[in-house]
Amino acid sequence: MSETFALIYSSRFGEYSYGDFHPFKVDRYRLTYELMEQSGLVDLPQVKVVECPFVSEDMLLDFHRLDYLDTLKKFSMDDEPHANFFYGLGDVENPVFKGLYDWSRLMCGGTIEAVRQVTEHGCRAAFSMAGGWHHAHAARASGFSYLNDLVVAIKQLLKQGKRVVYVDIDAHHGDGVQEAFYSTDQVLTISIHENGKDFYPYSGFVDEVGSGDGYGYSVNIPLVSHSDDLIFEQAFQRVILPLIEGFAPDVLVTQMGADPLRTDPLTRLECTTAFMEYAGRQFLATDIPWVAIGGGGYDRLNVARTWTLLWATMIGEYVDDEFTSSLQATIAEIDEECFWLRDLPHMAAPDDFARAQQALDKNLSFIERCIFPLFNLSV
Repeated sequence: MSETFALIYSSRFGEYSYGDFHPFKVDRYRLTYELMEQSGLVDLPQVKVVECPFVSEDMLLDFHRLDYLDTLKKFSMDDEPHANFFYGLGDVENPVFKGLYDWSRLMCGGTIEAVRQVTEHGCRAAFSMAGGWHHAHAARASGFSYLNDLVVAIKQLLKQGKRVVYVDIDAHHGDGVQEAFYSTDQVLTISIHENGKDFYPYSGFVDEVGSGDGYGYSVNIPLVSHSDDLIFEQAFQRVILPLIEGFAPDVLVTQMGADPLRTDPLTRLECTTAFMEYAGRQFLATDIPWVAIGGGGYDRLNVARTWTLLWATMIGEYVDDEFTSSLQATIAEIDEECFWLRDLPHMAAPDDFARAQQALDKNLSFIERCIFPLFNLSV
């Protein structure tokens, strides 16, 4: 395997919009790419930038139902208001707009291309920032997600006879991916997220461990609100990394949502940008072919900073904290004020940390007792 890294991107990402008042802003992709470019992380010998293609409809049918795809396609043909709540389409959460179907196919195509770059072109790792739509179901949009690029891509890997570990560090549980592979032992899904007791999508509890052949191959690490970087790092060391090693996959697929940051407007975790650099280092150190995919994040500058740091970590380049004057100008254009790439160190308040630690210890103990023996792991 070469030390080449593929960045999947397209200027077409910004040609669509969920609406001015929707929390998901597509311009985060342009901002991220500009930040990477101006930080000197694009024009490098080890980096190849690959234009994002559309996914084929045949691939979509490996997971999504034809009636759902037909409806999504029909609703995307004009600007008229459409809704079908059976399919989760047309509400405030999952609006319908002209071009939605093609835009979703583009997002999904980026994930497929990232897989292709790793499995067919020999790249050490690939990053597609536009994917990560882990809430979409076979015939229902959910959580801003219309097509589940992660499931579609993993199914292509399974067709090649590969075993896959999927790790989701988004603040929201990766419910659509878990559901798709809940009864198979060919995919190990691991999701670390804010507790679904009172947080969308209200799933991902520690006792959701898979069924049938998939028993033990669904692993969830729910975190209470105010969990910080140290809580994440403990979960990696005690559970996530040992399980990856124990499963010994052919390919590692990760969803790298930026919404665990403490300044994200939709979540209640207290991570800093350091958690993304840490995760990137740990995934790279596994030496497993790595497909990294974007995900959540509802402060666009947070997303851009976090994924720029992730990309730098992936390709082995260091970037300074202080923004250059050109970067500051780019940020000023979107009425933001930020002059540093990395967050300052932060820890949760003592009472909050104590509650987070207690909950983490309880959940990790359950996983170590009930899941580790299935992978011949000892505590």
